[in-house]
Amino acid sequence: MLSKSYSNLILECGTDEAGRGCLAGPVTAAAVLLPAAFENILLNDSKQLSEKNREKLKPFIEETAISFAVTHIFPNEIDEINILNASMKAMQESILQLNPAPEYIIVDGNRPLNGKLGMKQKIGRAFTIAEIELLKSIPTTSIIKGDGKYLSIAAASVLAKTYRDEYMDKIHEEFPMYNWKKNKGYPTKDHREAIKKYGPCKYHRMSFKLLPEQLTLEF
Repeated sequence: MLSKSYSNLILECGTDEAGRGCLAGPVTAAAVLLPAAFENILLNDSKQLSEKNREKLKPFIEETAISFAVTHIFPNEIDEINILNASMKAMQESILQLNPAPEYIIVDGNRPLNGKLGMKQKIGRAFTIAEIELLKSIPTTSIIKGDGKYLSIAAASVLAKTYRDEYMDKIHEEFPMYNWKKNKGYPTKDHREAIKKYGPCKYHRMSFKLLPEQLTLEF
């Protein structure tokens, strides 16, 4: 059974990301504020759930949450600021969209959320001074495997995964040769074979190693 709260504060936000290890598409994060009375025996780390159960949980979380937000950070921004910073920024942008603002933040993983706050970049959103100060003012704890321990992080993991999968299904229609409807942009054998055959497209992360060293792209 997942725990309801880490801090015992009413407005505790859970946040998580999906797609960090993919070769194509965005890294997607969600932030969720759940009510104290929230209960669901099905909810768990999204990686432990079937696609059917994730899709079943998505509207339940959205209808039940006090507030939630989802953010995509796209490949051009990932390539500029790197995937770690992009993952953190996606979570931060989601948190900033919550209304009311959280009193406490719990994050899946082992890294603090406030790294590289408000970084200046050519692509994507730059945080205002007020937004940076708000993020700095909210106590935050990173929890290893938190998506399997706390309901709000698990809920965020489900929303991040389902929203990202929907996006990958959409761009699959534009570039069906990469089979994103199935592999969702992850470095599967069929995905890499398609990159080898057709080359990368505008949705690929060019800062990533798209092919193993023994394979090279021919232009």
